Amino acid sequence: MKTTEDIRIAVLIDADNVPSANIKGMLEEIAKYGTPTFKRIYADWTKPNLTGWKSVLLENAITPIQQYGYTTGKNATDSAMIIDAMDILYSEKVDAFAIVSSDSDFTRLATRLREAGMIVIGLGERKTPNPFIVSCDKFIYLEILTPVTVVPDAVKTTKSESHKTEKRVTAPGNKPALQKVNKETILLIANSITDLADDTGWAFLGEVGNLIIKKQKDFDPRNFGYNKLGQMLKSVDKFEVDERGTDKKGIKMVYVRLKA
Repeated sequence: MKTTEDIRIAVLIDADNVPSANIKGMLEEIAKYGTPTFKRIYADWTKPNLTGWKSVLLENAITPIQQYGYTTGKNATDSAMIIDAMDILYSEKVDAFAIVSSDSDFTRLATRLREAGMIVIGLGERKTPNPFIVSCDKFIYLEILTPVTVVPDAVKTTKSESHKTEKRVTAPGNKPALQKVNKETILLIANSITDLADDTGWAFLGEVGNLIIKKQKDFDPRNFGYNKLGQMLKSVDKFEVDERGTDKKGIKMVYVRLKA
């Protein structure tokens, strides 16, 4: 069985449908699932609105693929990206694909890659149509990948100080939520716990998280403002979380169940 380090990922980016601002966050997120080997981005680079990508591509070793638009109103870059994806699939050099786009035109591509045994991770903005989201194994909203901000410490001045100094630190805590934890989300989690629970009602948190994603491809605790699923469940009164120690120092097994 391959580990995360062994999984080779082809990263294909639709420059027309994603912003260049958070490309670093995209690649860091993809690296959690494996090692990006192919990194290609598709666009008609003669368009002036794409000039912001230049420095980003150089910094992250992404290969730009030029595709001219043959006809007004038609997106030729989508076709080029799909053709390359199939070429990479048949080369048998990767184990997974990361498709970065908010365009539903890649729905059939994602489905076809999964039919061939590939893992497909989708990344796109919140506006991404649902058909593309559900065609992926996992879908991640780009809005939750914004870099952590830094905040200044309180500045104290005295009469002897000739100038103020400012120290910048990484801001702790969770990120802003894209949505609230509603009844539908709670029901999804509760049903998943019930599906996996043992005779005492406890279920391993990792398995619960994997099952939830299988049921709802775009589920992510960060959508609700939490970095981890365990943090999210602790905030909901309907769930009970139990962290159990193991033989290995510092490693805990986390279990969850419905409150009586």
